[in-house]
Amino acid sequence: MITPHIAMRGIIKKFPGVLANDNIDLEIIPGEIQALLGENGSGKSTLMCILSGLYKPDGGTILVNGDERKFRSPRESIACGIGMVHQHFKLVETFTVAENIALSERDGSFLLSTEKMIADIAALGSKYGLEIKPEARVWQLSLGEKQRVEIVRMLYHGSRVLILDEPTAVLTPQEATELFVTLRKMARDGCAVVFITHKLNEVYELADRVTVLRGGKVTGVLNHGQLETKKMVAMMIDREIATSYERDTVPQGQVVLEMDKVTAFNDMGMFGLRDFSLEVREGEIFGIAGVAGNGQRELAEVITGLRRAAAGTVSVHGEDVTNKPPGDMIDRGVSYVPEDRLGMGLVPDLNVVENLLLKSYQQPEFAGRWLLNGKAIHERAAKLVEQYKVKITSLYQPVKLLSGGHLQRLLLAREIAEQPRLMIVVYPARGLDVGATEAVHRLLLDLKADKTAILLISEDLEEIIKLADRVGVLFNGQLVGNFPVDEADIETVGLLMAGSCQALGGESDAVQT
Repeated sequence: MITPHIAMRGIIKKFPGVLANDNIDLEIIPGEIQALLGENGSGKSTLMCILSGLYKPDGGTILVNGDERKFRSPRESIACGIGMVHQHFKLVETFTVAENIALSERDGSFLLSTEKMIADIAALGSKYGLEIKPEARVWQLSLGEKQRVEIVRMLYHGSRVLILDEPTAVLTPQEATELFVTLRKMARDGCAVVFITHKLNEVYELADRVTVLRGGKVTGVLNHGQLETKKMVAMMIDREIATSYERDTVPQGQVVLEMDKVTAFNDMGMFGLRDFSLEVREGEIFGIAGVAGNGQRELAEVITGLRRAAAGTVSVHGEDVTNKPPGDMIDRGVSYVPEDRLGMGLVPDLNVVENLLLKSYQQPEFAGRWLLNGKAIHERAAKLVEQYKVKITSLYQPVKLLSGGHLQRLLLAREIAEQPRLMIVVYPARGLDVGATEAVHRLLLDLKADKTAILLISEDLEEIIKLADRVGVLFNGQLVGNFPVDEADIETVGLLMAGSCQALGGESDAVQT
């Protein structure tokens, strides 16, 4: 039997009002890819934060190669060959790739050899298929490239245990496939890989062994040959999950959002949208499918006033609102749930009450003559938290401490509380477990029933098929497909997402329909 490189025994971790880890045992073996599977808030990230030195356990022991260790900081964990790539990356945006890696150098002298570091980074990138430009500024990189930087940084510092928290939550399907290839190479080289996930398809594809958590406890450990979907779901969640939803078949109402030949530029000065036209009606969910980077961000930001349109018009309920500022769009009942829920949708260091107040502090019921009405604000926040089942320890805790699923619930609670006429939702279930995903989907269907027009932007075709009334495909800034969901063929949509207009009988790679 192979000796575990890491053995965690009886780990206990408590937060005010929450028992995050309840007497957990976990073994990590060299050359093995292990999945930590569970709902958002089940204790997965907390357990790995203890192993990486970010949290101190309230009970239990950690053994590294049979010797007990107590990590007082991430530096001590890294020194034992343990590295963690967090879901929200820990990089300095204005620094270069090489400078970010140098920041965590343990044994470097006052003067670093830039040439040697760049050569070492290039060698690691070549070995594991993680090519990155050491001289590039982090803010210039895509989310997938930033993840590569984090992984290379851990490898550069000699990590033999690599922990990845929801590693595919910010990746396109192609980037996720490339990451899986990299992780398999690392395991073949003797590294131990632990990835935190709630996605069963990733477990089937990648994991040699799976440890399932629910409510802070281990509910089972399965080898790859023992994997069964029903068994894993039962271990994760103690209730049944809907595989489809009943949809209201009442015809849609008036046009709420109309875009006519809109053109907009992205942050690089290139075309983000080109002659883009679209209509969304009351009580309709219009799903936009497409691989990330084909204009999704530009589309959402043009509608919400966060990005200027270079040409064309945007109308809401027949009124031309092209290039109106975000405040005006909010006043017109436009709500926005962005892709980056913690970086853009919420303010990480503000508490729950403050984040729920961001769009409504000027309303008469909350704005007193000189000071805000603290009692009314607190009562509203408590009501929304209870109504949307946001799991928190206090209304005054920073939102950065919440799990991904509860961050999304909090963000949706704030936006839905504004009673929107038009809701723009980008990747609503990204990074969420099956239970949280179902809860988010039902909130959107409730909005639809209230005759809110919803523009749903997602890479998940199954999600779009389950929720949308119409499906549009976005490729290279253009709408290359637009049809009722009942006529949507998964294969055809996939081809259109890849830029093949042969699915529509066209002759070029980007045809307006």
